[in-house]
Amino acid sequence: MTATPALSVVVPVFNEQDNVAPLVGEVVAALRGNPLLGADGFEIVYVDDHSRDATLATLQGLKAQVPELRVIHHVEQSGQSTAIRNGVKAARGAWIATLDGDGQNDPADIPKLLAQRAQADATVKLFAGWRVNRQDSGSKRWASKWANAIRSRMLRDDTPDTGCGIKLFERAAFLELPHFNHMHRYLPALMQRAGFATVSVPVNHRHRTAGVSKYNNLNRALVGIADLRGVAWLIRRGKVTAVEELP
Repeated sequence: MTATPALSVVVPVFNEQDNVAPLVGEVVAALRGNPLLGADGFEIVYVDDHSRDATLATLQGLKAQVPELRVIHHVEQSGQSTAIRNGVKAARGAWIATLDGDGQNDPADIPKLLAQRAQADATVKLFAGWRVNRQDSGSKRWASKWANAIRSRMLRDDTPDTGCGIKLFERAAFLELPHFNHMHRYLPALMQRAGFATVSVPVNHRHRTAGVSKYNNLNRALVGIADLRGVAWLIRRGKVTAVEELP
């Protein structure tokens, strides 16, 4: 791995001790030697959100085996959006791939997103995963369907699945976005507000095999109402102006 890798894979985790090693292994298998990354390769930036189990110790142990692995630790629990942002800020790659730490996203889809980027216009700064075959419970799928429908109607972001954890985006573009708790659920709308284009890419989705979900339908719904109103306000108040430097 070079000092400036072609890609940084950012993975936020909280109490995922049994999912860490398998997921790191899958990321390495998907990306090590991948021609889409060239000689610069990749790094993996795990952000431990002050886990209370052996997640941090497991990550520390893996660093000796996986030279691409870096570990960031929150000294207090701060939430998924903050973990993602801190991972992106610490990342050295110009492009970022994100994965949920529960193993439901498939790292083998990262090369698919990279291939889409290679074919896309330079104005596209976000390639968002689209879980076409959800492996969650029926109640979670139902709740997600309605949440996506309401979000799409309010924000008009033309994105079928904004909650999918696997995404590929330009680091610099991401760091221009307004930061707030749960902002990771609204990346397509926020990128479009900033004047960038986004593309949804069908990806695999898997059952959780270890650990427990950190969210339920009720807490998602309660925070989602306020978040939607806030993002809609940001979109209404946003303005993108082209600039040019005179000779």
